Parts: sequence; C-alpha cells; structure tokens
Amino acid sequence: MNPATNLSSAITRYVHHDDTLPLPQLRKLGLIYSSYRFVVSLFSMLMLYISARTGDSASLPSFLQQTTLSFYILLSLILLGLFYVVRKHMRRQLAFGLALDVIILSLLLYTTGNPDLQLTMLYMVVVAASFMLLHGSQALVITLLAIILVIYQQFFYAIANSMSLANLGDALLMSASFLAVGGLSWSISQRLVQLEKVAANHAKEVERLNVINQEVITQMVNGVIVIDKQHIVLANLAAHQLLSLSLVTPNTAQNTLDDVKETHNKALLSNFEQQLNKQHTQLFNACLSVASGQSRAFTYDVPAVANASIFGKLRVQIIPLKDDSKLVILEDLRREQASAQQLKLASLGQLTASIAHEIRNPLAAISQASQLLMEDVAEQMEDDSASTSESNTAITGNHELYEMIFSQTKRVNRIIEDILKLSRQQTATQQVLELAEWMPSFLENYFQGHDIFLRIKTKPIISFDTHQLEQILINLINNGLRYSSYAHPHAYVEIDIYCADNDVIIDILDNGNGVSAGNFELLFDPFFTTDTAGTGLGLYLSQAFCEANQARLLYIPEHEKTCFRLIVPSIKSDNKFQTIEENLT
Repeated sequence: MNPATNLSSAITRYVHHDDTLPLPQLRKLGLIYSSYRFVVSLFSMLMLYISARTGDSASLPSFLQQTTLSFYILLSLILLGLFYVVRKHMRRQLAFGLALDVIILSLLLYTTGNPDLQLTMLYMVVVAASFMLLHGSQALVITLLAIILVIYQQFFYAIANSMSLANLGDALLMSASFLAVGGLSWSISQRLVQLEKVAANHAKEVERLNVINQEVITQMVNGVIVIDKQHIVLANLAAHQLLSLSLVTPNTAQNTLDDVKETHNKALLSNFEQQLNKQHTQLFNACLSVASGQSRAFTYDVPAVANASIFGKLRVQIIPLKDDSKLVILEDLRREQASAQQLKLASLGQLTASIAHEIRNPLAAISQASQLLMEDVAEQMEDDSASTSESNTAITGNHELYEMIFSQTKRVNRIIEDILKLSRQQTATQQVLELAEWMPSFLENYFQGHDIFLRIKTKPIISFDTHQLEQILINLINNGLRYSSYAHPHAYVEIDIYCADNDVIIDILDNGNGVSAGNFELLFDPFFTTDTAGTGLGLYLSQAFCEANQARLLYIPEHEKTCFRLIVPSIKSDNKFQTIEENLT
C-alpha cells in the first residue's frame, strides 16, 4: 500500500476516533489553563514595561504591543470567569481561548520580528494543551493555525527585509516542533484518558460491590456486628432483631430500613452500642475481651429483658479481622432445632410407614371381633330375656368388656392416625399467608358455633404450611375450649395476633386452670396428657409442625390467662398498626 495512503488513513482514524477526558477532569484542567492564561497575560504586560524602562532609550512599548496585551488581559479574565460560571459547552470555550492564544502570540511575535524562544515555548504550551483538552480534529486545527501564522509572519518579515530568508528555516523547524509536541501530547492525553476510564470503571465496580455487600449484610438472617477499636462500626438489621434492640436514636424517630443500610450512621451505631452494653453486658464484654488474632464460639442465652421468649438462645462466633477488628456473627438456634426436627420427622416417618400395616391389620381384626361379640351378646340378651337374673348379669358383664375392647381399639387407632399425620408431613410446603384475611376464614370453617374472640393488632404476613398451621390451631383451640369448660360453664377462647421485632406472635388464650408447675417440662412430650380421653400427641405434633416451619410453640406461665404462644418469623414489616376485633359465634 502507498505510504501516503497509510499516513492519510492514520490521520483519519486519529481525527475520528480520539478519546477525550471526562467532563469533571476537563473542567479541572480547563480552570487551571484559564488561570495560567490570565497570569501569563499579566506577566507579559509587566515584562514589556520593565524591558522598555531598562532599555537604552527608555521609550514606551509600541502601540500594537500595548493594545494586544491589554486586549489579551481583558479576554483572559472574561474567559476565566465564563469557564468558572458556565458549565455548558466547555470544549467550545477552551477552543476559542486556545485560538485566541495562537493569534495573540502571533501578533507579539510579529512585533518582535525575530524568532523569540520565550514565545516559542508559549506556542508549545498552547499546542500541548489543545491536544489534551480538545477533540483531535479541534486540536489539529489549532496546531495548523499556529504553523500557518508563524510561517506567514516569518515569510512576510523576510519580504519586508529585502527577501532575506535567513529566519524562514527557523520558522519551519518551529512548525515541525509544534507537530512533534502535538503528537506527544496527544499520546500522553490518550494514556491519561484510558487511565481515567479504567479508574472510573474500577470505582463503579467497587461501588456496585459495596451496594451488593450492604444489601447482602442487611438481608442476612444472621446478625453481623463489626467491632473496631472497642467500638461498633457496623451492625445489620438482623443484629437489632435477634438482640431485641430498638432502631430509635436519642434525637430521631423510628429509623427505616434505609437508615440501617447506612452502616456508618454514627447516631444509630452509638445508640446500638449503648443498648448492647446495657441489656447484653455479658455478650458485649465477651466480644471486647477476646484477644486479637483469636476466634471464639459460644452459646448465649438471651436475657429476659430482651424478650427471651422469642429468641431463646443464640450462637455467637467472634472472628478476628485485620487491624485488630472483630467480626461477631449471631445465629438463632431455632434453625438448627428445625433441622433436627426435620430429621426426627423423617426417622419417625420411616418407622411408622413400616409398622402401620402390621399394627392396623390385627387391630382391625380385634375391633371387628369385638363388634361381632357385642352383636352376639345383644342377640343372646333378646333370646334369653326369660332366663335367670344371674345369666343376664353375666351376659351384661361380657357386653361391657367387649365395649371396653372396642373403645380401646378406637383409641389405639387414633394414636396411629396422629403418628401417621406426623410422618406424612415430613417436609413443610410453605405458602405466604396474610393472617388478617386467612384467620377469620379458618375460624369460620372449623369453629362456627363456638365463642372465639379474634384480635389482630397488625397485618402480618408469614410463610407457613397451611395444613400444618390448621392442625396446630385446631389442637390449641380445642384444648382451650375443653379445659376452659372444666373451670367455667361458658367456654371461650381468645386469639391475639401482634408483632414483636421481626416475629409474628399468635397467642391462644383461655380461662382454664392452666398447667401446673410440675408439668412444664413434660408439656410437649409425646403421650403426656392430663385428659383421660386424649392421646397425648396433640401438643407434640403442634410443636413438631412449628419447628418444621421455623416457628416456635411455647407455654407462657407468666400470662394472667392460660396462654400458648406461637412465634412465626415475619416476611414483611408494617409500621402502620391497625386493630381488628371479631367475635365468631
């Protein structure tokens, strides 16, 4: 290919595909160059008068020089002010100023006559600045303008001095220098632009990762606390909830989730540290006492002041970080309990599946035989109505024994059915439930005709297996109705639904005699019951279903009424509380 063609294509690519600095960097460098222009114009005027005073004739500078420099000072000041105030079309302002620099320097070079090293260096600065601040095409125009003016001025000066072309070679050499300086400046500017782009991309990536990290930390179910130099510098939302610490700073109202995401909110972190030191002194001191470079793990019992009936126990892991910082991870042990319960359900399911038919087949035979014997006895009693009283007494006694056998087989069958319910629900199929809408419908379907008082103090949303939640509430409400009927002629049950921290609380209340203190530890054991007609599996199954859904079922002896509390994690927080009261009769 022709070298001229290669040069032409290279110039074309350069003109159309050059990169420029981003606007913030362009503004910064443009202000620096505008200030430099104003200082140079003042300095040039000052040096012009100083040179004239120190000369032999002590004459004033020429009118052209004074006019040019005065005009240059005025325009330099105007351009500096405009560039500082007006943020639009910055490259146009810079292009106009650089073209003005070339024209003024050419006028000064014309008044000097001979090539001047100082003016030549100023030309070099203008050319270099144009390739750094402007597009390639604009910078090339500025450079060509400087070359044309310099060569024309020297050529005109040579004609005026009887065609002496001694300085024309210096002008050509100066023009070549302009092109060399422009090329070098363009190469440096392109490298700077690429570095700026790389730095900007890295900054965006770091910012994106920081946003992702903040969101991940905020949404974590485990509490995360970072301690640096004996002070807390980070605490996520789960840490507040697991430790039951409020999100209220001393001088502000309730903080939102966005405030928690700002982990460097000093007021919020300071308030968190004060509450932690006050309500969880043992935990706070344990975190501070761990030596640098050492890790520690222990189980922490949440004190009653921090609503222990909700969270109970936490696993605490203290992990050392760099610069003597410490990472504290709080984990609610309810999830491990739920996993253990799932394993227990799976084992029980395998056991019951293998023995169900073996038990039910002979049990069905015994039940059928007892029914047949009772029918035979009934027939004998009709046929032997005229027999002696001793014979009738014996037949009646046999009938009672057969009824006892039949009733006990029915009870064993109920126990097997309860166990099979547990084995069939090995995995919870959770669904999103709005309790304010779901609970009234449930009570209408299962407890129509009973006195059930429902109070919903908020509109919580939970995730729970619908069938298992129905079984839990049916067991608890039936127990409440049964045991309250033993103590009072009018049996009724109250249901209170409200929120505590990030949990939804469902209290099942009745006015029965409650559970004796000696039975607290046995309350949720299988086959434990104080009712002769019960199987002792209702509360055990209810607790198993709760744990399979990451919930808890507790008996609250401190309550003034008999209270069984169901604690379910909320999947949506609503700060607008609304009370709903219903009486289903």
